[in-house]
Amino acid sequence: MEFLLHNLAPIMFAGLIVFLLLGFPVAFSLGACGLFFAFIGVEFGVLPEALLQAVPLRIFGIMQNDTLLAIPFFTLMGLILERSGMAEDLLETIGQLFGPIRGGLALAVIFVGALLAATTGVVAASVISMGLISLPIMLRYGYDRRLASGVIAASGTLAQIIPPSLVLIILADQLGRSVGDMYKGAFLPGLMLTGFYATYVILLAIVKPHWVPALPAEARTLREDSGQSGLPSLLVLTAICTAASITMGRNMPALRSWWSQVPIEHVALDETIVVSLCFGVALAFVAASVNRIARLGLLSRMAERVTFVLIPPLLLIFLVLGTIFLGVATPTEGGAMGALGAFIMAMARGRLSLSLLRQAVNTTTKLSCFVVFILVGATIFSLTFQGVDGPVWVEHLLSGLPGGPLGFLIVVNIMIFFLAFFLDFFELSFIVVPLLAPVAHKLGIDLIWFGVLLGINMQTSFMHPPFGFALFYLRSVAPAGEYLDKVSKKMIPPVTTMQIYWGAVPFVAIQILMVGLVIAFPGIVSNGLDKDEAYDLDKIRLEMEAAMPDPAGAATDDPGADMDGAAPASDPLKDLLDSLAKEKK
Repeated sequence: MEFLLHNLAPIMFAGLIVFLLLGFPVAFSLGACGLFFAFIGVEFGVLPEALLQAVPLRIFGIMQNDTLLAIPFFTLMGLILERSGMAEDLLETIGQLFGPIRGGLALAVIFVGALLAATTGVVAASVISMGLISLPIMLRYGYDRRLASGVIAASGTLAQIIPPSLVLIILADQLGRSVGDMYKGAFLPGLMLTGFYATYVILLAIVKPHWVPALPAEARTLREDSGQSGLPSLLVLTAICTAASITMGRNMPALRSWWSQVPIEHVALDETIVVSLCFGVALAFVAASVNRIARLGLLSRMAERVTFVLIPPLLLIFLVLGTIFLGVATPTEGGAMGALGAFIMAMARGRLSLSLLRQAVNTTTKLSCFVVFILVGATIFSLTFQGVDGPVWVEHLLSGLPGGPLGFLIVVNIMIFFLAFFLDFFELSFIVVPLLAPVAHKLGIDLIWFGVLLGINMQTSFMHPPFGFALFYLRSVAPAGEYLDKVSKKMIPPVTTMQIYWGAVPFVAIQILMVGLVIAFPGIVSNGLDKDEAYDLDKIRLEMEAAMPDPAGAATDDPGADMDGAAPASDPLKDLLDSLAKEKK
């Protein structure tokens, strides 16, 4: 009994693992484990009975959490876009653009996956859409089944790390940090991960060209009347808009200074990228619109098609991420604008129907309830866990690791990687992250950087054989049996489950490489954050003292006493500056 009372925290954690391994739902496992050990603690006098009175207050606190409102907004936005045909148009157009080169279809899937991630933020929507649309085409033209499966699943998981990601919202809530800062920190790593995927495909096109064949000439339907591809005019338009975007990026501090009438020397990298991208896209849209309206004939069909297909998702990206990065809107407000923008895009395509709306709202409600129930269970578990000094046990367990902060990061990332074989990112965020955050903070690790690092690592939970959800989503739409292709009139062999699993392995390795790069080069995340404004306390003190009039009793003979001979009251100015100095330290 003495052993039980002194080791209640590790026994409680082990009990939760047993509950999960037995297959009980995560939300109910967390809640039941928390209440069970709370009753044990109260019965043996370890916990006060009043502790359980905090449970209703915590549940009401969850209901009043404005940050969590972003989850249903972004989910609804992604589901409407996925069902409005945006993914189909993107994949068809970008597939025609990259089709003539080896690996072009795979590059198109990666590019469209990144765009869908930046607009939908939902992994299931991205994987299922690209699996239904691009997988049959890749199989038709002889792509290696493992590569085709892996690139679709991996590109879909980009929705986990590229803002507006749902996991980043939850991580920000659990770490007590701003969702906007978490988005800014994850922006550059998400783009780098996309680039690594594309580099892997390009290397395969060189080493294994028969794995990634180019589209045959008869499959390239987007051509001019003369039979030309129309790429030169697209390249010229791209070069002009790219040069304009680069010029805008280099002059962002001057433009911000002119706009705000306040001298600004530095603009965050993510803000520069988004605003410059928006400027280049707007320039391309204006040029294509003028060319079509005035019938100038300066742009080819390919150039016009690519421009008009890419404009809506890029505009939506700026509407959501641009307003958040610029500080115009909170993530919740950005999600609401994104959902409204998705409705407008669906209406413009003529795809918005009562059936589509019902499906999107039902799925959004289910996912939101799923998150809230897990959060309720997690808060009951954490209340009891804190009551039995669980955080102290975890801190002693992890802070004493050899290697200091680096040793802590290595052990934590290995633990997250293996837990991801059995738990998804929701469960990891609600169970493990609250235990790790206090230790990381005590070791001096920035929690925004730590959250982005964990987000990249948790991304592997979607790709882990045999329980990766992205693999399950792809398995549900991949052909399980031999079928007749309607275009080529050939029998296409099925895609086996083992081919999907093996196709995911190289991309899991790339994600692990990205984790190592973020640890080795923290600036990948921190350079995207706003710089802390430095201030000189001594200069502020002198300026404020010079601006303030002398007090009434300043002319007394004894400067150390007031008119009654008593010691002077504390100086509010001095107290304020001293508190600022302590905060800065």
